[in-house]
Amino acid sequence: MQVYEELQARGLLAQVTNEEEIRKMVNAGKATFYIGFDPTADSLHVGHFMALCLMKRMQMAGNKPIVLIGGGTAMVGDPSGRSDMRQMMTTETIAHNVECFKKQMSRFIDFSDGKAILVNNADWLLELNYIELLREVGACFSVNRMLTAECYKQRMEKGLSFLEFNYMIMQSYDFLELYKRYDCNMQFGGDDQWSNMLGGTELIRRKLGKDAHAMTITLLLNSEGNKMGKTQSGAVWLDPNKTSPFEFYQYWRNVADADVLKCIRMLTFLPLEQIDEMDAWEGAQLNEAKEILAYELTKLVHGEEEAEKAKSAAKALFAGGGNMENIPTTTLTDEDLTDGSIDILTLLVKGDMTKNRSEARRAVEQGGVTAGDEKISDVKKAYTKQELAGEGLLVKKGKKTFHKFVV
Repeated sequence: MQVYEELQARGLLAQVTNEEEIRKMVNAGKATFYIGFDPTADSLHVGHFMALCLMKRMQMAGNKPIVLIGGGTAMVGDPSGRSDMRQMMTTETIAHNVECFKKQMSRFIDFSDGKAILVNNADWLLELNYIELLREVGACFSVNRMLTAECYKQRMEKGLSFLEFNYMIMQSYDFLELYKRYDCNMQFGGDDQWSNMLGGTELIRRKLGKDAHAMTITLLLNSEGNKMGKTQSGAVWLDPNKTSPFEFYQYWRNVADADVLKCIRMLTFLPLEQIDEMDAWEGAQLNEAKEILAYELTKLVHGEEEAEKAKSAAKALFAGGGNMENIPTTTLTDEDLTDGSIDILTLLVKGDMTKNRSEARRAVEQGGVTAGDEKISDVKKAYTKQELAGEGLLVKKGKKTFHKFVV
């Protein structure tokens, strides 16, 4: 099976501009394609995961990826899927986030020997002359047509700023620049980017008289229609300092039964024949499928050693075996204690088990917190330095969130 057919079989493709042309190009390893990532945080997250996996698959088939870091577009903010305007960032914050992205992406994409390119659109966008842009690029866009784009609809209800309105033009200009600089002939992106991507292909046609192509990736949604990659405490990050390998493993271990096989098909690199055999799995076998999913994705993001540790820690917690040392742990110092002790609400917040003390209080009052073997009902419950010494205190919130605290 060639790469285009595999992408289809895995359910990754949503929309394409010219299927036969794209199929031929991709299968022959002739595509130089790009995907854009706006550095709106200092880490990539699960929302970027499918795009990274797709770039890896395409590169393995001989195609050349261009990673476009949106150091320029991040100063405007993509309105797609937003009900409010994104917070504007300083150039220093954007530069820091760009460096963090570069480091994480090298786990997925081989940048050696010119096999892939990483560029920052700040290199050309920040130097643009406004009048020149209006004349050269703005004249190619119909406002009436832009206003019908799906990416603007949600923002139109609450008020679309002129700043955000320019995002489509900037993304289209990126495609034009990449075509001219690197012979980039294809753009990939999430299905919510379709309008922006078509803007780029049309701009290339009008300015250069050349054909360029666009292909969108199916959005990773759960069985309820919501984007995957969010937890109560926020996004599931690829940075181990923001989401530990154990927490990352547990996120995938706890996906719904209805979602596990779809996730294995779309996100792992297991052979399709092996996944097809799993389609008939049910009951307890789905738990095995979840363990496979969690292990494979943790190995992909954090490496085999961390995947083994996370698997062992999960086994220790849920099956009574394995290595408890690999459970997420916070080491406390005397400065964390007040009068020689620390209360349960503070522990929950310090371990990122809840966002704040109010949420921690609700968890305790609703009977959802256990420390050691004791269910906690008193929000003032506190632990001394002696009680936290040695092997420490294992705190559990709900059925699936664990954290160990030691002094």
